[in-house]
Amino acid sequence: MDAIMIYVTATSKGEAEMIGRTLVTERLAACANIIDGMRSIYHWQGAVEQADEVVVLIKTRRSLFDVVQARVRVLHSAVTPCIVALPLVAADPDYLAWIAAETA
Repeated sequence: MDAIMIYVTATSKGEAEMIGRTLVTERLAACANIIDGMRSIYHWQGAVEQADEVVVLIKTRRSLFDVVQARVRVLHSAVTPCIVALPLVAADPDYLAWIAAETA
């Protein structure tokens, strides 16, 4: 099973929880971890901006990335949300089996 972790930033804890809960409920993700308290500094429309954001770490199958990405774009309030897939180069086999079972 080709598992990935998808890194998403959300504009609030409520938005992050809604995205995570939706993906898990719809079986597009086995798990979504919410990490509050991130501060981002970035370029946007010609200016340097900063904002408080919340990280969502989504564990799923590589084959589900396009569906998860499309779903996050619908649920997210930002025009250009951060949605980045990271490969899991090594993981406990039982954990990978759990991800596979929960996203079947």
